[in-house]
Amino acid sequence: MILGRVSSLDPAVAARLKRTADGLVPAVVQQHDTGEVLMLGWMDDEALHRTLTTGRGTYWSRSRQEYWVKGETSGHTQRVVEVRLDCDGDTVLLKVDQTGPACHTGAATCFDADLLHG
Repeated sequence: MILGRVSSLDPAVAARLKRTADGLVPAVVQQHDTGEVLMLGWMDDEALHRTLTTGRGTYWSRSRQEYWVKGETSGHTQRVVEVRLDCDGDTVLLKVDQTGPACHTGAATCFDADLLHG
C-alpha cells in the first residue's frame, strides 16, 4: 500500500500479493479478445480494489503520486473483462476491452515501437 493507506481490498487477495518495496505490483494489460499486450501499469491494494469494484482500469501513477483511471481524461477507456493474479502473486493481468489507443503517445499499444529482436 502506498504511504500506509488503508484499502478495502479483500484480505484474502491482499495476502497473496507480493509487492515491491514501495507497495506496488505490476499490472500487465491485455486486449481480452485478441491477446495483444497493451500496456504496463502499477497498482497498490487500493488501485486493485477500485479496478475490481468499478470494472475500470485504475492505476497508481508513480510520477504524479496519485490514482488514475485509464481514459478518464483522454476518453480511451478500459472496461475490465477479467483480472488474474500470476502464480507467484507478484503480477496482475488485466484483460480489458480497450476503447481507443492504450498508449499515452497515441499508439494502439505501448509496445508498437522499439522492436529489439525478431
